[in-house]
Amino acid sequence: MTIVFALFLLSLLVITALAIVQTRNLFVAVMLLSIFSLLMAANFFVLDAADVALTEAAVGAGVTTVIFLSALTLISGTEKKAPQAGRGVALIVVTITTLLIIYATFDKPRLGDPEAPVHQHVAPFYIENTYELMGFPNVVTAVLASFRGYDTLGEVFVVFAAAIGVLFILDARTGTGPAYGMPEARGLKHHLIPKAVGGLLVPFVLLFGLYVQFHGEYGPGGGFQAGAIVATAIILYAILEGEKAALRAVPRSVLMALVVGGALLYGLVGVVCMLMGGDFLDYSVLLPDPVVGRQVGIIIIEAGVGMAVCGSLLSIFHAFASRRPSRIDHESV
Repeated sequence: MTIVFALFLLSLLVITALAIVQTRNLFVAVMLLSIFSLLMAANFFVLDAADVALTEAAVGAGVTTVIFLSALTLISGTEKKAPQAGRGVALIVVTITTLLIIYATFDKPRLGDPEAPVHQHVAPFYIENTYELMGFPNVVTAVLASFRGYDTLGEVFVVFAAAIGVLFILDARTGTGPAYGMPEARGLKHHLIPKAVGGLLVPFVLLFGLYVQFHGEYGPGGGFQAGAIVATAIILYAILEGEKAALRAVPRSVLMALVVGGALLYGLVGVVCMLMGGDFLDYSVLLPDPVVGRQVGIIIIEAGVGMAVCGSLLSIFHAFASRRPSRIDHESV
């Protein structure tokens, strides 16, 4: 039954992808991309990748969709017709790439095969030692926050650099413009149904974000997922009440403090570990009990991850929402 449902989801993914390529209406394309992200999240759940599914649903179907819609208020709503000259070359490249990918799948191990090479390398060590070394059962959190902590620190600084880069490109200012294509960025508070439903959802989304943040050791979640979920709740509030109201609740200065402070907090934990006689990001030296020390260290660095992700997504959102449409923007597509 699971295989049948997975094939059904994959079929919907292919149909949605073809529809995205064919449509020239950018609003329709954005909505289809959001549907594609939801289908991908469902596929990740079928594959038992709940952590990735949460991120895909919050970022792909939630935050990214809103940012795309904000960008659409600055440009034309219809894609310009592509020149005919290069379409044949593009079709050949896509066809060859597709055939290569299909050929590569023939050598992949069977889905769920315990004898697959990936399960014979370091995975057994993680599975056997996570609870003993960390004191909690979530292997994914242990790998991301401790065993592979260096990589995750690099990812946090990539998020930080991406946020700064987008702000530079968009030349974000402190003022606010006509966000979401509505005059004076009033939001949807004058519409009864969105206000009633959205106002009810915002506190629950925030609460779920906090649950994911501080329960990541025992279930799906962690800093990345929690930061995206909290950002989604605040963006929903901005859509309902207007961008100015959202900036009063969480000012730009606070957002930048979250972006910078989250990355620095993660790195600072590693420096403290070194000052206490351990290796960089060796949380076991933080407290007399190594297991408890690792738990405390993971909680702190996950908080830093959540801060950086939430601040980055909201900063990027406000950077798009606060720009005023111009003639150049409308002619850019």
